Amino acid sequence: MAVELCLLLLLFCGSTISEVQPIYKPPPGTLDFGFVPAKTYDTGAYHEPGPIGILFKIVHAFLYLVQPNSFPQDLIRKLAQQKFGNTQGDYQKPENVVLTLQAIYYEIGFIVSAALGLLFILLLPLVGLCFCMCRCCDNCGGEMHQRQKKNADCQRSCFATFLFVASLIISVGVLCAYAANQHLTNQVRGAKKLVTSNFKDMKIFLNDTPAQIDYLVSQYNTTKDKALSDLNNVGPLLGSRVQEQLGKEVRPALDAALTMAGAIRETKEALENVSVSVEVLQEGTERLHANLTDVKMHLSNTLNDSACSVAQAASTCNIIRNSLNQLNINANFSGLPGVSSQLAKVNDVLKIDLSSLVQKGYAAFNDTPDLVVNQTRNILSDIKNVLESIGSNITTFTKTLPVQKILADLTIYLTQSEAYVQDYFPVVEQYDFYRWLGCLILCCMVVLILVFFYLGLLCGTCGYDKHASPTTRGCISNTGGNFLMAGVGFSFLFSWVLMIVVVLTFVTGGNVEKLVCEPFEDKTLFKVLDTPYLLNQHWKNYLSGLLFKNPNINLTFEKVYSDCKENKGIYTSLHLEHLFNINEFLNVSMYTEDVALKIEHIQINLSKIILLDEIGKENLLNFSSSGIEGINFAAYLTEINKSVTKVDLLSFANDLEARADQLPKGALENALKGHANNIRMIHNQQVVPLEQAMSTLNQSIRLLKRTSSELMVKVKNVISAVNAAQFLINNNASLVIVQETKKYMDTIVGYFEQYIEWVKESIAMEVAACKPIANVIDTAVDIFLCSYITDSVNAFWFGLGGSSIFLIPAIIFAVKLSKYYRRMDTEDVYDDTENGNNGYHKEHLYGIHNPVFTSSVEQW
Repeated sequence: MAVELCLLLLLFCGSTISEVQPIYKPPPGTLDFGFVPAKTYDTGAYHEPGPIGILFKIVHAFLYLVQPNSFPQDLIRKLAQQKFGNTQGDYQKPENVVLTLQAIYYEIGFIVSAALGLLFILLLPLVGLCFCMCRCCDNCGGEMHQRQKKNADCQRSCFATFLFVASLIISVGVLCAYAANQHLTNQVRGAKKLVTSNFKDMKIFLNDTPAQIDYLVSQYNTTKDKALSDLNNVGPLLGSRVQEQLGKEVRPALDAALTMAGAIRETKEALENVSVSVEVLQEGTERLHANLTDVKMHLSNTLNDSACSVAQAASTCNIIRNSLNQLNINANFSGLPGVSSQLAKVNDVLKIDLSSLVQKGYAAFNDTPDLVVNQTRNILSDIKNVLESIGSNITTFTKTLPVQKILADLTIYLTQSEAYVQDYFPVVEQYDFYRWLGCLILCCMVVLILVFFYLGLLCGTCGYDKHASPTTRGCISNTGGNFLMAGVGFSFLFSWVLMIVVVLTFVTGGNVEKLVCEPFEDKTLFKVLDTPYLLNQHWKNYLSGLLFKNPNINLTFEKVYSDCKENKGIYTSLHLEHLFNINEFLNVSMYTEDVALKIEHIQINLSKIILLDEIGKENLLNFSSSGIEGINFAAYLTEINKSVTKVDLLSFANDLEARADQLPKGALENALKGHANNIRMIHNQQVVPLEQAMSTLNQSIRLLKRTSSELMVKVKNVISAVNAAQFLINNNASLVIVQETKKYMDTIVGYFEQYIEWVKESIAMEVAACKPIANVIDTAVDIFLCSYITDSVNAFWFGLGGSSIFLIPAIIFAVKLSKYYRRMDTEDVYDDTENGNNGYHKEHLYGIHNPVFTSSVEQW
């Protein structure tokens, strides 16, 4: 039932996307579909062991020393594929023997360690038994007699120190074992929350998928609305594009015509300025000539005065008299030809408003978007109907998917599984309590031995009297020795039991760590599972054969796990396009073919656009024949380039006044200064206006010269450009319209392609993201099996095994040390001369019974 429901879920998720197609680069008008709704998963498939993690790392390092070989992928593949029969001959085949030897070589560290453990289990009880029997026969230290040695104190101290160190190491080991035991229990108790979190994520995974599918379907409206918006704005979009392309030739032509219309107006103004300026200059030069003549006459009369005949003034007067010829006009405008005939023709040309005609051409061309709207109204209505039908088809297809039934079945199965786990979790906790209790008893065995050792060390050390003889040792010291021997006895009783547990957990936990946990962490385990024909001898790819009944599809455990770990969609992770192919449903051409056909049938006629009529063209030709090119520009420029007078009147007046200052004071000086002031007044009142008139005439003449230069050619070029633009509109606009209509169609179709690609990407990366599936695997293997169980079990046997091993030196040192703490029945006897101050006296001198001496006498 579970497999069927999973396949149904895969089928459902697969029905939301087609086969992967090349990525489409969307047009500039990129659509915003928002984000697919997704909830955050609660499960964090990561375990941090805390301070005990240091112990786990030490155990891992120890396992690496025991088993430094890398994960045997090839060996496991061969072992899994090799068929071992029931007959003896199958195992004796060369290939099977080789595999067996390879397996033994890989496991040699565990085998040697387990063999040592077995020797410990077998030999230690046997040694203990022999040791007890030997002591019962007063051998092996069983005789209650201690020979005295000079280094007895040193030996006792060394034995006590070694025993204390061994006991400390055993204590550390039992603490590690207890911590690992407690850690496993704590993790099992807290596992319920993690299991509940995984079930919660799986429910979110199931419940969110239909909402995500609905969101994908609903976003078709975004595509449709954008397409309808572009269709409603076909004038600004398609019409403006057509206008922009045609405008590359039309606008320069109209601009040239409009520029020529401005040139006609400027020509008229220039001709008027020339006519007026020439008239002003002719009149002004005549009046200036008369005034300058009067000034010369009056100056001559003044210079003929008798005062000039004086020796001091004669030379100055002569200089002034010689310069009078400079007071004359330089430019003569009376001979310049008139421009009245040209002005009359230009005025006739201006009777027709060429600018207005050109503006009408502009207006007609700018109406292109409106023409497009009017001529595509019926076709756009059909396209809108096609878009509505596409939306209906998508909605209808979505409703045909058995979403609710699939989700209901999966939810029921998930709920039943969760209830099953919840019901049996107390049983798991109960069995874990039994396990915890058993491990605690094992730890208590070691603790009991340690208690005897520590009590023995404490009582023996505190109660030891170095002045007391072996037969007269105190009760406390004797008790300490008894405690040590009790510890030895319990060590022999419990050590083999402890080692049995250590060997079993070591072989099991160590191999699980090396063969499951480590290869799972680096994904090597998945590579083994993905070996062709491994799990099924008839299937190349087991997972695809299980899901799709097609083992030739390249679907691997490693790829699925990695994709789910990255929270990709289940469609991408499981290659569901092989299970349910809806390429026809998501094929862009399926939906855009009708739209493209409708758009291609758009016919736009722009022949009603008239850029410049015949009247405007004739007006341009009349302007070209206005005769302005016949004006004698050289004559005008020759006179314009001359100065008004032969000499600068201001300079002449200043020089005259300066020379008058050289004359003696009197009437002559004053008269000359009066003439200088009169010259200045003539300059300001007559010469300056004439210079301004000459400047205006200069500008107008040069403008007319530029305008008249190749005027006929310029006009013909303007007319040719207008005719070419008009020909483009009337005859070649259809090509431009087809090109821009194709671009417009690509834009509309591009919206659908964006939508389809967004749906594919969302399905691949966001819809039904399978992170919970990877979390379930991580929880089951990485956390439960490896972090909770395997690490704890390995830490337990590591601590308990270390304690068990160090029981051997502890037994030896305890037996040796107990001899120094227990009260002996007999002791060595020395003479006073032999003993000195440190020896024992003869017992018969003090009335002390000597069993050894007595028994010897009696025997003799």
